[in-house]
Amino acid sequence: MPSALFTPLQLRSLGIAHRGWVSPMCQYSCTPETGEGVPNDWHLMHLGSFAAGGAALILSEAAAVNASGRISPRDAGMYSDEQAAGWERIVHFVHRHGAVDCKIGAQLAHAGRKASTYWPFSDRTGSVPASDGGWVTFGPAQQPYDGYAAPEAMSEEDIQGVIADFAAAAERAVAVGFDTVEIHGAHGYLLHQFQSPLINTRTDSWGGTEDGRNRLMLSVVDAVREVIPDSMPLLLRISATDWAEGGVDVEASIRLAKAVSEHGVDLVDVSSGGAVAHQHIRPAPGYQAGFAEQVKRDAGVLTGAVGLLTSATQAEDIVANGRADAVFMARAALRDPHWWLRAAYELGHDISWVPQYQRAIPRHGF
Repeated sequence: MPSALFTPLQLRSLGIAHRGWVSPMCQYSCTPETGEGVPNDWHLMHLGSFAAGGAALILSEAAAVNASGRISPRDAGMYSDEQAAGWERIVHFVHRHGAVDCKIGAQLAHAGRKASTYWPFSDRTGSVPASDGGWVTFGPAQQPYDGYAAPEAMSEEDIQGVIADFAAAAERAVAVGFDTVEIHGAHGYLLHQFQSPLINTRTDSWGGTEDGRNRLMLSVVDAVREVIPDSMPLLLRISATDWAEGGVDVEASIRLAKAVSEHGVDLVDVSSGGAVAHQHIRPAPGYQAGFAEQVKRDAGVLTGAVGLLTSATQAEDIVANGRADAVFMARAALRDPHWWLRAAYELGHDISWVPQYQRAIPRHGF
């Protein structure tokens, strides 16, 4: 039987060679030497290795739409010409050196109240003070994430500014040659903060009801959809559940998925969690795939599954049984940047190899 994982997928005019994709993974590796938020050789190596390894679609790490939206001072951005030039070099590399016809998408993000924090491999944790290069953060209200500095509640002007920044970042992504754009609406970052009733305590039109809490997400989708070509697919990452009582649940996410689909989102990338520190996640292999399946079935949208998906047979099962339309790899890709070449062999599928590696194609069992 042919492999379902290695069948192509068409999103608008973008043909994607197969359903095994690279999930966005922050690297916290932008340095003062190369410029604020500018991707560098590390990012080229990191993303380029997945292209050579047979991935069909690579999503960039979260690229902040403005300086205050960076998770840490070492995060990448998409708000300056220097950053755009750094991304353009990577986009060209991926397009040129993919084992298959590899595509690359830009994930656009704003961290909101979870911005201005130390990177995971720093010797410090929590919010970065101004004396160490940090900045004032923003959110739907002044309620902080546990252990972080309190944000400023966003004004109407602030909100409209962020919407415009998402649109401007999307224009930059198109200009440098990205094949698609993903909006980051998950993991407790700004758009998810507005969506979650555990965080958004506003009583104006940007809060209160579920429609009010979803308004910023939909406004950003509209703004991005307006500036990217009609032929370009638009993806949205969501957290299907907050894993906390009174927060976002799967039913709310299904309603959101229906709404964003009507506003021009072509595939919903279904993750979970990140809104609050008191979440109770129960991780296990493929533990989030059920959310992607529910959203796909009940919202009638294309979905991507993510979360402790590591083996070829596991990914094959998800796609073959219609539980999701694509599988995003993260930790498994870090462990093996050529995961797709090995998975294809295990599933009995012939996949292209870059010429430099063809001597390593398994033949006759060795």
